[in-house]
Amino acid sequence: VQLQASGGGLVQPGGSLRLSCAASGFTLDYYAIGWFRQAPGKEREGVSYIAITDTITYYADSVKGRFTISRDNAKNTVYLQMNNLKPEDTANYYCATVLIVGSNWYPSGDYRGQGTQVTVSS
Repeated sequence: VQLQASGGGLVQPGGSLRLSCAASGFTLDYYAIGWFRQAPGKEREGVSYIAITDTITYYADSVKGRFTISRDNAKNTVYLQMNNLKPEDTANYYCATVLIVGSNWYPSGDYRGQGTQVTVSS
């Protein structure tokens, strides 16, 4: 039973990557899923989430308009499409089941994937 994040890599500024968060051993349909990132020496940042009702999504101001989160329940996978990447997007990205309470959201502690490294550099 796990979440597995993949799709990271090295990309030039302005480039794109699509991260995947695949679940095995349980069904993602019943969970809100969030993406977090953490760069060395910096605090964890909540990047985006998608609620169980996938019409409800959230984006941090730092990625709004550039990142898109989506889910494919048939594939038991959540995606994070990242466009127009900037050097400041460089971080280790991981996905996790989340709890959403009003305007706050945080890892639920149910499932968390290992991270995938995104490096944006020329």
